[in-house]
Amino acid sequence: MNRKVVVTGMGVICPLGHTVDELWTALLQGKSGIAHITYFDTSTYDVTIAAEVKNFDPTNWIDKKEARRMDPFAQFALVAAELAIQDSGLDLEKVDKTRAGVITGSGIGGMATFEKEYFALYDKGHKRVSPFFIPMMIPDIAPGFISIKFGFRGPNFSTASACASSSHAIGLAARSIKSGETDIVITGGCEASITQIGIAGFENMKALSTRNDSPQTASRPFDAGRDGFIMGEGAGMLILESEEHALARGAHIHAEFAGSGFSGDAYHITAPVPGGHGAIQCMQSALRDAGMAPEDVDYVNAHGTSTPHNDRTESQAIKTVFGEHAKKLHVSSTKSMIGHLLGASGSVELIACIKTICENHIHPTANYTTPDPDCDLNYTPNQPVKKEVNCVISNSFGFGGHNVTLAVKKYRQS
Repeated sequence: MNRKVVVTGMGVICPLGHTVDELWTALLQGKSGIAHITYFDTSTYDVTIAAEVKNFDPTNWIDKKEARRMDPFAQFALVAAELAIQDSGLDLEKVDKTRAGVITGSGIGGMATFEKEYFALYDKGHKRVSPFFIPMMIPDIAPGFISIKFGFRGPNFSTASACASSSHAIGLAARSIKSGETDIVITGGCEASITQIGIAGFENMKALSTRNDSPQTASRPFDAGRDGFIMGEGAGMLILESEEHALARGAHIHAEFAGSGFSGDAYHITAPVPGGHGAIQCMQSALRDAGMAPEDVDYVNAHGTSTPHNDRTESQAIKTVFGEHAKKLHVSSTKSMIGHLLGASGSVELIACIKTICENHIHPTANYTTPDPDCDLNYTPNQPVKKEVNCVISNSFGFGGHNVTLAVKKYRQS
């Protein structure tokens, strides 16, 4: 069985807003969600900027008592899932919930909770560690909360592959539907790691931008002056369905989920393999799975982290996969405006890709001012482009050499 998979719902909580429309409008305008960190005192840090979710009150959606027992990453996930359900128009009373799954990804899980409870242990002793510590921290609690909320009893688990986590989750969700195991899957990713130890760890790794005096221009993918990524947070959730199930209920279909490709670099814990053979392999696998030729692709949503090695290697990989067609491609990095949402990045970026297809509009790579000779593609610098877009791929690459490419295209009824 190889059923067509479609996207019928999307929800997002991110540094640019709490709705898909807020995110999309800001991306087209080149707005940045990056600012100085407000969650803790950064006076002793070399990095003082991040892309925080702003004005988020979980009790607008979640019972106050329940919200206190949830790490922010799970709050983001549950709210984004509810928004996606609303967008999909699903009547939950008519869903066969044994054939409805929840598959989400988080690279780290409840880092804020881990940090808080460690301080409690260190300062006050082990009896002061919360009995909710473990269920608040574990990454798989996000799909757990979502399935409990909506009663979905199909496959339920979380993927953890660093910055590829949510893209792995989405690819596996689609494969579950294609195989006939499920009819519906809530899928995506969530992350909330802007914490003292989270920033310290990446700062000491020299992975983050130190452009503290200009937060909104600090994320500079593919620009010669790039000096590291910006930590972000949030969640993106999608409703995937079989085409048959969606049509039977009269759903509005945003796009077709066409295919996915997974690979491993087998090279280094943090650095991409020179030449990008892992990225090349997963892009080629996604195109095969989608039944697309390289010439079919109109736009590539790049992993585009604003780090020296990633942007150069990804550019090389795109040129290898697409050959002469690479010169005709539009490429852009959503991270130039929302920062790097780690395990949630792939899901939020796929939502941007779907809006690109729906609106025939390509959002820019912000802050692109100085070309890098090693990065010589069309990165859609600074201004959006209005263009017919039928087929899109989105890349996500994670520490450990984990690579995922997702392919989506305009929906046309079978």
